[in-house]
Amino acid sequence: MSIEINQMETVFHIPDPWFIKSCHFNNVSKQLDVYIYFPKGALFPCSNCGNPDQEVYDIADHHRTWRHLNFLEYPCYIHADHPRTRCRKCSKIRRVNVPWAVKPRTGFTTLFDAWIIALAKDMPMNAISRMVKEHDTLLWRILHYYVDHSIATQDLSHVTKISTDETSSKRGHNYITIFMDPEKANVIHVTEGKDAGTWAACKKHLEAHGGKAENVTELCMDMSPAFIKGATKNFPNAAMTFDKFHIIQSANEAVDSVRKRERKSSLELKNTRYIWLKNEENLTEKKKETLEKLKDCELDTAKAYRMRLVLQQIYRYPASIAPMVMKDWIQWGLRCRLEPMVEVAKMLHSHYDGVVQWFTSKLNNGLLEGINSLFQAAKRKARGYRSPKNMVAIIYLLAGKFDFALRQ
Repeated sequence: MSIEINQMETVFHIPDPWFIKSCHFNNVSKQLDVYIYFPKGALFPCSNCGNPDQEVYDIADHHRTWRHLNFLEYPCYIHADHPRTRCRKCSKIRRVNVPWAVKPRTGFTTLFDAWIIALAKDMPMNAISRMVKEHDTLLWRILHYYVDHSIATQDLSHVTKISTDETSSKRGHNYITIFMDPEKANVIHVTEGKDAGTWAACKKHLEAHGGKAENVTELCMDMSPAFIKGATKNFPNAAMTFDKFHIIQSANEAVDSVRKRERKSSLELKNTRYIWLKNEENLTEKKKETLEKLKDCELDTAKAYRMRLVLQQIYRYPASIAPMVMKDWIQWGLRCRLEPMVEVAKMLHSHYDGVVQWFTSKLNNGLLEGINSLFQAAKRKARGYRSPKNMVAIIYLLAGKFDFALRQ
């Protein structure tokens, strides 16, 4: 069944000297085929140096095919001969840049690429594969092309602060580390592992893209000895801020440890785990009533809970007095005789400078925790990713703030 051609060049964004010669709907394969030609004597710019008005040297590929956006519910394919030019200026023989595709040697148009990237932000690639009826390996190549191109053209000359956190890439002890520029709120580097070497990889990437390690003045991280070692070695001029969310999380875990130990001898602690771990405003009315009865009693759990509340409150103090109050809390923790809270106090004492640096830098890993949540949700929907490279690409896609509007 032939289709009448009426302003089809406009619909398909086909510029001179290219033109649509015919369109045909295939009743057997249920697809639309669009046949594009160029006239004899057509001139094209050199794809190597851009020199205009170059004559066709030969046809590199006869009857090439590119998958385009669907026509209604049917797949659409563009067919054309792919010419080459021999440039009079640079003497290079190159395929011309066709206006409908950004990549000369793949079988997809630019608009199809854009569709896949848009879908990949919200859908697993295997689901996209089923929807568009293309193998997911080919679709991953599309995403990697744009992500790799964007990474290669990153400008990191402005980076003076770095936040970092690790996230699990799959079950077991497999991790990737994400480095973020907190001022631009975008991911600047992702690498496998969570050891000191990740900081060396970050420094190498930063300096390969216009940044300088000596210009980085602030770092934010958890208290991982490996992170501290790597950061100190690779960014010696930077002050370390230990993420307050990790500190409060450690205090929460300590409260829960006290509760677990005390629960065996205190029946009133049965089914109370979450009232001690959540902020009071996030509890149901029933849970609030239970907390109100228990929080001021002589239970060790209640004492640990009050200590956690005070620690949390210190982060609201002005910078002029907060470090002094933090010292008082550390001394309180060391004397409290609740072993889990003692351990928190020891941790804060050992890393005191980085803990109180927060009151100057105000850096935290809240954005990274959000990115981690997005990635873990995407990973669950995809039921895991087959390779670390795919995982890295998804993180960049979700949080790299890249402009994927690339042209050849």
